[in-house]
Amino acid sequence: MPKVSVIIPAYNAMAYLKETVESVFKQTFTDFEVLIVDDGSSDGTVSWVSQIKDPRVRLISQQNQGSSGARNTGISAALGEYIALLDADDIWEPTKLEKQVRYLEENSLVGLVDTWTVLIDQQGKSTGRVVVSHAEGDDVWKQLVQFKTVCACDSTPLIRRSCFETVGLFNRELPFLEDLDMWIRLASRYRFAVIKEVLVRYRQYPGSKSTNCQGTLEAFRTIVEKAFESIHADLLPLREKGYGRISLYLAWRAINNKDYEQAWQFNRQAIAHHPQLIFSWDFIRQIIALTLLKTFGHQTYDKMKTVIQILRRNTSTDNGQWRIGNN
Repeated sequence: MPKVSVIIPAYNAMAYLKETVESVFKQTFTDFEVLIVDDGSSDGTVSWVSQIKDPRVRLISQQNQGSSGARNTGISAALGEYIALLDADDIWEPTKLEKQVRYLEENSLVGLVDTWTVLIDQQGKSTGRVVVSHAEGDDVWKQLVQFKTVCACDSTPLIRRSCFETVGLFNRELPFLEDLDMWIRLASRYRFAVIKEVLVRYRQYPGSKSTNCQGTLEAFRTIVEKAFESIHADLLPLREKGYGRISLYLAWRAINNKDYEQAWQFNRQAIAHHPQLIFSWDFIRQIIALTLLKTFGHQTYDKMKTVIQILRRNTSTDNGQWRIGNN
């Protein structure tokens, strides 16, 4: 019986899948199985996986059910004590599983252990931005419903399989933020912890479903209203803070989509829900960005953004090692 089950949902992901799987094989912790769930691909995924000789790899093929359906299939078929989710375009650092397994072995009350993340572009180059989380202990639920950073991507956490037996699988009815829904359900029952090192490279690229701002907001509303159904009145202010923070997040997404009118709308909604955001650096930075866009247009803004990314990239690496704190 493997200690860890690594679940990789794959839908037409051959452009990155080889590199992703290779990062699993390079792990210093080797007591794992890899379940590659082919979710109705048409790009040769089945043929390529079938040629892998490593007996730790299992291929599961199914008709397309979406990312949640593929994850659920993998979790249901998993044999390991711990579940590690890995998107087919992300990359693990070699010591990720070793450090997370050791933590769970030594801390029996923790149900999920997270890591820090560096964002990379389509070519795998660092953007220089590191996403950190300090969400630990018993109060992670409060941070999640406020849309604060916990589990920056699906590829970071290692989770006890018994947790899924308690809270259930991913909600296939949610087209967006199904991972947030899962983390909220887990945090309502279990403690979270964080390995404060960059152990995952999270690939971002245009066209991802996170660009659908309105759909994301509707999903958040569904998740949060359900989370607050039976919550004490003293905690209700957290709901408005959550709506404020996701509105600010969606304003950034609208900027990336070059829908500046929508960006201003989300920016105003953020302050309406959570007025204290006006003092946050993220809000100030966003106002500056929107002002630059209105004054100089998106071409000048994009050039400035590119320069900032280059500066971040040059200051966030040192002999190939990620330097924390440049996000």
